[in-house]
Amino acid sequence: MQEIPRFKKENLEQNEVVFQRVSEMAKRKGCTPSQLALAWIHQKTWNYQDRKPEKQHQSSLSVKLTPEDMSELESYASVDNVKGDRCIPRHSTYTWMNSDTPPLSSWRTN
Repeated sequence: MQEIPRFKKENLEQNEVVFQRVSEMAKRKGCTPSQLALAWIHQKTWNYQDRKPEKQHQSSLSVKLTPEDMSELESYASVDNVKGDRCIPRHSTYTWMNSDTPPLSSWRTN
């Protein structure tokens, strides 16, 4: 884990602040930070609704986030708040950012 820039000592202090903010909001919502994260994804991403969440995380679906809550979480997760890349530099060539994908308009559906 220490190879991943996001978990290096120089980035951990700032990222701990982000985690504390998320934890405080989770406490206000009466859920765990992981349930809050899943609720955020569920309400932010339309295609998440098509997936069956694991049983242990189904309770995240009952967490209701207001537009203000969503904005607050977005501010925590902004590029300026989270420090360090999420993957080891030598693995970055395998991420979506460096892939050459066809435009969405060219995709076919059955």
